[in-house]
Amino acid sequence: MFWGIIGITILIFLFVYGILPLIETKRKTEEEIALKRKALSKYEEYIRNRKTVEEELDLALKQVEGIQQKLLSGETPQLGAASLQEIIKRLSEKNGIAIRSFRILEPKEMDIYRRVSIHIDFSPTNSLLSIGQFIYDIEHHEKELMIPEMDLVVINIRMPNNMQGSIVISGWMKGPKIKEKGREG
Repeated sequence: MFWGIIGITILIFLFVYGILPLIETKRKTEEEIALKRKALSKYEEYIRNRKTVEEELDLALKQVEGIQQKLLSGETPQLGAASLQEIIKRLSEKNGIAIRSFRILEPKEMDIYRRVSIHIDFSPTNSLLSIGQFIYDIEHHEKELMIPEMDLVVINIRMPNNMQGSIVISGWMKGPKIKEKGREG
């Protein structure tokens, strides 16, 4: 009986420390082989569809380039605001709007982009058409500009064409995260 218990103990010891680790190693190896086969099949599919993948990549790069062209130029928010201010000056001169003051607002970080805003006050203008064209030119500019706030005041109710007011104009520029990725790569 003593030798039977020792034999069973040795068998259990061999099973626990010999056979079970081999079975576990075999299972892990099979799982690893299956994962590597899936990865290889994906790579083979990419190789087979290389032309399509390259075309999609080129299309994505063109879209990124198009988006980059719509952003304000400048490395810092101050330079971006200066660029936005120049655009606003040109548009106001084109439409005959006399701007009294510019005030640069605090930039807002939005993921990989930065929103730069300028608050302008313009002098009384006799032409509602000029103001409308000025707003239209801002909203449809080649750069991505928008008007999040606008306050127009009619000076004389009897002459509603005579208006003055203030507008907040915002534009987008590259944020700090894009620059970091560009420096790493």
